[in-house]
Amino acid sequence: MTETGSPGALGVSGEGDAHATHGYITDKANYLARLKRIEGQARGIHRMVDEEQYCIDILTQVSALTKALESVALGLLDDHLKHCVVDAARAGGAEADAKVKEASDAIARLVRS
Repeated sequence: MTETGSPGALGVSGEGDAHATHGYITDKANYLARLKRIEGQARGIHRMVDEEQYCIDILTQVSALTKALESVALGLLDDHLKHCVVDAARAGGAEADAKVKEASDAIARLVRS
């Protein structure tokens, strides 16, 4: 059960685990609702730039959008650790090592962004 690290892929997994569930699945509706609000925020920022609104007002909205995305990312990471990483750790071996590395890499990407 390997999840791809492709940008923008929320829980998209590699071949061979089509029947696997992801840690976020129990909260999927909440994530989708949050992402829909985030889409609206991004459209609002686009409109603000198009209407040539004040820079600081746009930056305020960009900051809010960034925080909203960070919140989704941290929630997904938490779900991944509690579900995918814990399951792999129980199984042990190379799968556990791979999941821990995958989680560490995801954390590093989040910290850099």
